[in-house]
Amino acid sequence: MKKLILLCMALTFHGLYAQETFPVNGVPDERSEHYAFTNATIFVDYQTRFDKATLIIKDGKVVEVGTAISIPKGAIIQDMDGKYIYPALVDPYSNYGLPEVSSSRSRGKPQYESSKKGPYGWNDAIRATYNASEEFALNAKDAEGLRKSGFGAVNTFSPDGIMRGTSLFTNLSDAPVQDAVLSDKVAAHYSFSKGTSKQEYPGSIMGIVALLRQTYYDAAWYRAQGSTEQVNLSLKAFNDVQNLPQVFEANGGKLRVLLADKVGDEFGVQYIIKGSGDEYQRVAEIQKTGASLIIPVSFPEAYDVEDPLAALDVSLEDMKHWEMAPANASMLAKAGVEFSFTPSGLKNTDDYWKNIRKAVTYGLSETEALKALTYTPARYYNMQNKVGALKQGMMANFFIASESIFEEKAKIHQTWVQGMKYEISDLSTPDYAGKYDLKVGDTSYALEISGEAGSHSAKIVVNDSTDLKVKLKIEESRITLIFKAEEAEANTRLSGWIDQKTFGGTGQLADGSWTKWSAMRTADLDKKEKADDDEEKKEEEEDKAPDLGKMIYPFVAYGWSDEPQQETILFQNATVWTLEGDGKLEGADVLVKNGKIAGVGKNLSSEGAKVVDAAGMHITPGIIDEHSHIALSSVNEGSHAITAEVRMYDAVNSEDVNMYRQLAGGVTAAQLLHGSANPVGGQSALIKFRWGASPEDLKIKGADGYIKFALGENVKQSNWGEDYSIRFPQTRMGVEQVFVDGFTRAKAYGEAKARYEGLSKKVKASTPAPRKDLQLETLLEIINSERFITCHSYVQSEINMLLKVAESFDFRINTFTHILEGYKVADKMAEHGAGGSTFSDWWAYKFEVKDAIPYNASLMTMAGVVAAINSDDAEMARRLNQEAAKSVKYGAMDEISALKLVTLNPAKLLHLDDRMGSIKVGKDADVVLWNDHPLSIYAKPEMTLVDGIVYFSLEKDTEMRKQISAERARLIQKMQDAKNGGEKTQKPKKKEKHYFECEDIIEEGFTLNHQNND
Repeated sequence: MKKLILLCMALTFHGLYAQETFPVNGVPDERSEHYAFTNATIFVDYQTRFDKATLIIKDGKVVEVGTAISIPKGAIIQDMDGKYIYPALVDPYSNYGLPEVSSSRSRGKPQYESSKKGPYGWNDAIRATYNASEEFALNAKDAEGLRKSGFGAVNTFSPDGIMRGTSLFTNLSDAPVQDAVLSDKVAAHYSFSKGTSKQEYPGSIMGIVALLRQTYYDAAWYRAQGSTEQVNLSLKAFNDVQNLPQVFEANGGKLRVLLADKVGDEFGVQYIIKGSGDEYQRVAEIQKTGASLIIPVSFPEAYDVEDPLAALDVSLEDMKHWEMAPANASMLAKAGVEFSFTPSGLKNTDDYWKNIRKAVTYGLSETEALKALTYTPARYYNMQNKVGALKQGMMANFFIASESIFEEKAKIHQTWVQGMKYEISDLSTPDYAGKYDLKVGDTSYALEISGEAGSHSAKIVVNDSTDLKVKLKIEESRITLIFKAEEAEANTRLSGWIDQKTFGGTGQLADGSWTKWSAMRTADLDKKEKADDDEEKKEEEEDKAPDLGKMIYPFVAYGWSDEPQQETILFQNATVWTLEGDGKLEGADVLVKNGKIAGVGKNLSSEGAKVVDAAGMHITPGIIDEHSHIALSSVNEGSHAITAEVRMYDAVNSEDVNMYRQLAGGVTAAQLLHGSANPVGGQSALIKFRWGASPEDLKIKGADGYIKFALGENVKQSNWGEDYSIRFPQTRMGVEQVFVDGFTRAKAYGEAKARYEGLSKKVKASTPAPRKDLQLETLLEIINSERFITCHSYVQSEINMLLKVAESFDFRINTFTHILEGYKVADKMAEHGAGGSTFSDWWAYKFEVKDAIPYNASLMTMAGVVAAINSDDAEMARRLNQEAAKSVKYGAMDEISALKLVTLNPAKLLHLDDRMGSIKVGKDADVVLWNDHPLSIYAKPEMTLVDGIVYFSLEKDTEMRKQISAERARLIQKMQDAKNGGEKTQKPKKKEKHYFECEDIIEEGFTLNHQNND
């Protein structure tokens, strides 16, 4: 029977839409579907409302809508008095009708080449030739589920790959697929996930960005000239879809939204960006991008925090996100950020309207909400003239609700798609609430029916203190009542019919005898004024936007709510370690003004300055960590032997609490290095610890470019397991060949570029330009001394090798890091001009460091090498002052030189010594005030400044700890109240933070959880 109904519906749609393009098996039904919906409250679009209005549709399209409309002859009239009609919702981010993408990728032996046959691109994660239309099939079950929430159309795509091909736009009707689909190629989709691709590259966020950037450059080359040299269907398809809307899923949260926009900016592309629901945490930066967003409404559940020990496993960040996530849309709207909603990510789509209403309660206007549900998602895909509103000629896609859809008790009765009705709930459910005179045979009872229409309950009132519970069941015109009368041993069971608000039928008494029964309505229920007042107050409270905690930046413990500002500060009577010619000054003053060191000396003064009595304290330059892996979301692109194209700036994580912790140890800047998984790693990120700033604002502007190289066991995959024996190099000799080959190719690339640039304008116009290669561009920068190498190194033979390779290409190695055998080749390093950034006393943690000694820094310094001490460790960086002091102990180094190991010398290695590293007028005010001798194990920073801003002080830290404790207590109570109020909760689960090290290979897509930073 069901198949027959579907066939009839299909034949109907063929008659309406397909016309003569498909043959019909049988007699076609060509009846016109013509309806008039009268007396309804109609939202023509998100901002236009008509009361007591009429909507006329015909053949699946809107004919007319308004308040003074003549109903055409032949239209079927539907009286919608008291009902609300809205444009059907549009889901901008769906996978409806497409095969599910497998989420598992077996590892096995590494795959380096594409598995796709034919003239396609080299990387399987670039799926530019994929079109959703080639796999799309209507899915009746999924369509029904979406229509229950009022959806009428979706944009659907396959969530697989970095470049995911094209999506299609379809109605959620039972029409033939040719009629349901509105556009077969409506948008191009991208993401930060390589999906089902088994290729090693890319394996990090840096590699993903690099691959996408290179694809854009390759596509431009192919468009300009490459198509005459080769056939590449992937690049052709990539170019063909650039005129479509470009949609980017920013997997990983708000910082990835900023990263996606940065990629688009490089190529003049404004993406529509799919967020994660935490955009409010960086709303100012997101607003500046100008990007439109697609945001989910999958709000986190409260944590069950009744157990105080279990509650410790929930971070302040997660607690605050639970509270503030429903305000995401409101905050974006207030900031002027355009967005649309999607049910994507919801465990249960029945929660969709519940969460939309919650967003409205949290400050989003109903108008903005309706816009984000209808017009905006339609506009994203240039469908605003077909769906998302009820204007003349548009699709007859709408839903009918019992009342304003933003009311908690609102029900969707029907969803119409392409003029076809889909029943969701009864359009008119009678209300039987009231008092009744129930007569069962010769006995009378006082029956009361209460509750909402469609969910009534009943009882028999015996007296003021006694009621009999009645089991009530109403199905259309049938009614059943079951109750146990006083002193009866069995139930009385009544069955009958409904005639308006009168009931009657036949029943069986407790003794088994049969009788007639009836129930006449006598009055309304008594008003419970107090209860009604309480309910009204409760509803008012629910409608009121809840009080929320303060926003903090970054959105973790110790984030600030009031942005710290530059100050004019005069430190007086301190021991000042200038690390300039005078070394240090006793009883001296330091003036900080406009982010710079404005004065050093005695008896300084400055009008309006904040005066700090630093008597008995010490002032030093901020510590600089030459080798760090904190504040990153990934550390290695360990796939290929050369990955010079990747940038650590693309992985900067401004929310890492380790910056705050290291500020507490006097660290103010660091070089964030790629790991040591390959001979040529990625480009470094040089940042200052401007706690609370965005990734972009952490950057040290104008700093030289650096890159990580590596030698030793890691790069030849010595300890990677048996499967990893394919990638070249597998020996130390092979490592040298990788360098020579890379620089040889880069040199040839540079020569080709130079020849092209040397052509006359006329000749250049007819000469193909060299293809831009991001990897070779970077290696060429090294040859041209425009980018500088920091090389992971241990063994003297390899250090000698790299010195010779560099000299053969006429450039110099800037820094050898680790360099635990540096004391063996210090003379060669000094002659070459290379610096050394080492550990103070690490040894014996693997075989190739067996010759490490704690005198290394002192011996290199004595040989004329600019030496530094680095951390390579999030924890050690908090006490780099103590690491520097070890050179006094082991190498008899003087204390000025020892302090330079973590201040001025790393500044020199990073070419920043003109701006930082010492206390000198004109340099950046990166200053630390210590309560004791800075090389003492008892020394603590009283205050740490970056650019003249106090980002850490012991006084403020004490205050913040109290604030964190109070905020946690407030949120714990709020979660307990939510649980007691019936909200679902989740069990606390501790999220361990991963501390990156040089060797880490953690593929993008495998979640790295946030740490509990409290």
